[in-house]
Amino acid sequence: MDRAVVLLSGGLDSYLSCAFALKQHEVVLGLTFDYGQKAAGKEIAAARKMAQHWRFRHQVIELPWLKNLGESALTSSRVLLPKFHDPAKLKEKKTCEKSAEAVWVPNRNGVFINIAAAFAESSGASWIVTGFNREEAATFPDNTSDYVHRVNRALELSTLLIPSKVKSYVQDMNKKEMVAELAQLKLPFDLFWSCYLGGEKMCGVCESCARTLAAFKENELTEKIRHRFAI
Repeated sequence: MDRAVVLLSGGLDSYLSCAFALKQHEVVLGLTFDYGQKAAGKEIAAARKMAQHWRFRHQVIELPWLKNLGESALTSSRVLLPKFHDPAKLKEKKTCEKSAEAVWVPNRNGVFINIAAAFAESSGASWIVTGFNREEAATFPDNTSDYVHRVNRALELSTLLIPSKVKSYVQDMNKKEMVAELAQLKLPFDLFWSCYLGGEKMCGVCESCARTLAAFKENELTEKIRHRFAI
């Protein structure tokens, strides 16, 4: 069985992608990055719980310098997060594009993948598992299958002893489909953290929360998750 390193953000997407990866690979490490994001503590705690649930090693990589690049609503107290009180806004292309620009961290996924490739090669792992998906690929170019294809071409040259490839097991899925799979696999709904903030509960109005709530509603599972949100 091939070995894999999982980029484990603690969110819904990486949670499900990791669950699928475990059916195909030996996961030797889960990596979570602390780059000064507002939700760092909650994301790390969620990722740690996932690693404990599946019994694989978990490591946090600190990247304090990444917070200082650009002005992202994920990291800067001076930039407010876009709010989606009305779920209908999730279907407005321009609104979602502005939201993506507000939370963009310069080359974040590129940095994460190249660090993961170093850990993968040194661990004898030939796969780097991410949570890239179809829904977020609509506004984030570094979530697309085209991005994965191009990154993998680069990794052919930057990994030598154990060539690494990136794969997301939820690449072609949207949030509604992911929640349905979580339910089908009977995975706990209390392990993931899908909020851009790090409060006691998920805020319920940032884009990540709004998409998660909408997906649970479409699956008629809102009551299973409502208690985890502040709204």
